[in-house]
Amino acid sequence: MPLADLKTVLKGCVENHTAVGAFDALDHTFAEAIIRAAEDTKTPVILMAGDFEGPDYENFYPYLTDRIRRAKVPVCLHFDHGSSFERCMLAIRRGCTSVMIDGSALPFEENIALTRKVVEAAHACGVDVEGELGCIGGGEGTMEGAGEGNYTDPDAAKEFVERTGADALAVGIGTVHGVYKGAPKLDFERLAEIRGRVEVPLVLHGGSGLSEADFRQLVKLGINKINAFTGLSIAVTNAVKGKASVLPPNTNIVPLIEAATQTGIKEVKRHIQIFGTEAVLQ
Repeated sequence: MPLADLKTVLKGCVENHTAVGAFDALDHTFAEAIIRAAEDTKTPVILMAGDFEGPDYENFYPYLTDRIRRAKVPVCLHFDHGSSFERCMLAIRRGCTSVMIDGSALPFEENIALTRKVVEAAHACGVDVEGELGCIGGGEGTMEGAGEGNYTDPDAAKEFVERTGADALAVGIGTVHGVYKGAPKLDFERLAEIRGRVEVPLVLHGGSGLSEADFRQLVKLGINKINAFTGLSIAVTNAVKGKASVLPPNTNIVPLIEAATQTGIKEVKRHIQIFGTEAVLQ
């Protein structure tokens, strides 16, 4: 199946109050788990490669694009937290069908200018763009959480989308990247206000550590794309550690790969169910 763009994968989510999971893949095992979980549930999925330290991306992207084309469900290859126009263009050249440009740390007008520049170039290539307004706490691509991020202003969100033409918007409503140091302070009322002003899909970053009830309420109020990495990574790491502890000496690596893959599949499927992602195949 051809690589899907973000609009295709998120089609109907705003109207139906559903969400699609977006999962980071740092190696072949994570990628396989994400795609197999989506195939098992017959749902679309977003597979992300981030603009942070990870595998040898020059060789990893050809594998990802080839594997996604052989998937039985729509899969969007998304570039997560692009740090610059140039990095987003590189991701498009590598085969991404969706890119995120993260200008959230910039002044409002500079964020708009940068995001609009990426949108104009990406749309010319048939690639969708996610922008961000309001910083999400913590460090992207790390396991270390932080304090409260900057909350997104609903009126600014409306203006941002109208002026940039972004296809999706990541919003700050109290989540943080990485492991939470305390209980999250989610601003559900703010999310509802943003949803009432913005028509494009809304994106949640920093979802690991939230309860099922939190996720369901966030989706009900308007979140349509949910990024997940930390929780999945911890679950897979713990499964590998547990398996390794019971293996005899001089065992080959196959049981560890299988433990990682099966745990990844289980966790991704669990998130798909919580998010209410609708099946695309019968």
